[in-house]
Amino acid sequence: MIKEIFEKILNNSSELLEEELQYINPYLQKGIVKIVDDAFVLSKKYKVGILNVQNDFIKFQALGKDTKTIKINDLGSCNNGDLVLVQVIFNPKGGLKAKILEVLQNNQNNTLAIIKENKLFYVQSMSKINMNINLQNYVQGDILVLNDSKITSHLGNISNASIDEKISLHLFEENYRTDKDYTCDIPKINDIKNRVDLRDLPFATIDPASAKDHDDAIYFDKQNNDLYVAIADVSAYIKEGSPLDKEARKRAFSIYLPNKVLPMIPHILSDDLCSLRVNEDRLAYVCKMNIDTKTLEVKSSTLIEALINTKYKYAYEDIDEQIQNNTLSDDINQLYKLTIKLRKKRLTNGYDFRTSEYRLKLNKNLNLKEVLIEHGSASHQLVEECMLLANICTAKKLENNGIFRIHEEPKRSKIDDLITNVSLLGIDVKLKSDIHSTIESIQQKASNVGLENEVDKLIIQSQQQASYSSKLSSHFGLGFKHYSHFTSPIRRYSDLVLHRILKSLKIPKDIDNICENISSKERVIAKLVWDLEDRIYARYAFNNINKVYEGIITDVKERPQGEFINNISGLSVDIENFDDELLFSKINFEILHADLISKKITAKIVR
Repeated sequence: MIKEIFEKILNNSSELLEEELQYINPYLQKGIVKIVDDAFVLSKKYKVGILNVQNDFIKFQALGKDTKTIKINDLGSCNNGDLVLVQVIFNPKGGLKAKILEVLQNNQNNTLAIIKENKLFYVQSMSKINMNINLQNYVQGDILVLNDSKITSHLGNISNASIDEKISLHLFEENYRTDKDYTCDIPKINDIKNRVDLRDLPFATIDPASAKDHDDAIYFDKQNNDLYVAIADVSAYIKEGSPLDKEARKRAFSIYLPNKVLPMIPHILSDDLCSLRVNEDRLAYVCKMNIDTKTLEVKSSTLIEALINTKYKYAYEDIDEQIQNNTLSDDINQLYKLTIKLRKKRLTNGYDFRTSEYRLKLNKNLNLKEVLIEHGSASHQLVEECMLLANICTAKKLENNGIFRIHEEPKRSKIDDLITNVSLLGIDVKLKSDIHSTIESIQQKASNVGLENEVDKLIIQSQQQASYSSKLSSHFGLGFKHYSHFTSPIRRYSDLVLHRILKSLKIPKDIDNICENISSKERVIAKLVWDLEDRIYARYAFNNINKVYEGIITDVKERPQGEFINNISGLSVDIENFDDELLFSKINFEILHADLISKKITAKIVR
């Protein structure tokens, strides 16, 4: 009833039932609801809507026509799906802030709870749940799913590491992905005879050693300077509007967790029928590009619905070793030399962010074993330049409408903050004539003092988030005027949509909704993975209280924080005894406390 009352008010209703008037009277007395021209209206200072809680940020879906993204500093006892009344607060730094005044109606659908001291608490906020629920059959630390004030599922106990993944998936409403029955009947392919037969070309895949899904394969014809980028033709198997397509659209991406992959499309397709496996005939959508090796321009590009048979399967490490030993095959060696030149040209407008990725390795009990640090090697760069070139060429075929990967340049305030943060490191930098020159200058000076990796992290933090759009716009980070995602349809729905547009020359009527959904899902999945990794790190810290590790200071402004840099790199801690240590200075930390639910880890500096 409460939601319906406020919906009436937002529609400027002049009539409310007697019981509705009784409910709304306190809000009239406080000036939250007013009577204007004989109609009930909500004061402009306030909004009523549904919360989508994601850590300390929420997407606030206001009742009515507008959707606002509002930062909430204190969630209190609020949870995902709650109907709340908020007061909008002016934010001088831009955007909107709001203070939650009241929870009008709790969301009781699939709430995640934990038993602590014989009481139930929300996992999201650790606020007490005031429901009369019988906990006789459960124990301390049990994680339960509640629906309509009833226990509908027992996920496990917080003492078992297997619960971490379940918690993250439930919190971000992606737990449906664990359905073991996610499969499909093998679709029939009727157009093989109409395909161009490229099975004689020696295509090669270059992927991580553990990869099972091979989206792409490459071949360079050095005689004609033709680069072939073959991409798994997923659109041949998944027809637009089919049940399988609807499920892929819902998932939008494959999720790569530390110990598994939750695929966008069933394993029978992602790992087998669509995957460009060595010595097996596969359907491929091939971008053939003729390259001027002097100007490094693509003279022409052609899209080919083809049949290929990959001849070589390499791991990145294989190619790196061959590059180091100068034993690359002639075709790949010529392509490698070409991509070095392409990369150099690209970086005149784009950026080379010299960051590392952490890969969490778990043991058989799903506890953290070690953290591998992956750097962008020569083999990664070889493949990257080929994929970027294919993404550019296919984006250009769309003209001004379709599906694009866009990235706006950073806001001036973010660049000002970046310069301030870099200056705190003792690096003297100033704002140049444009943002690109400013960032290049910062990177160069950081390299001179051996802080390139640390400063690149600060630069990345200053960037806008890339997204998908139906309208052509540039990609600031890469320095491209035309860019889309063509090369990974096994794991990204955007690429599948692009393939269909290029084949049919028709743009889906709901392309804006598709782009918005994919962009939103991308952010949710990123937060889900971070949430899970933080839970894994917190469990490691919980099992290693009072141990000392080497780390660095990563934040001295918002709250003093540090990060481990040993074999457990990336583990982040709040520092209890911070005393004006410099940003990125090396420090020894002793773990003091770790909470398996909030993921908060506290440490002290050992001086």
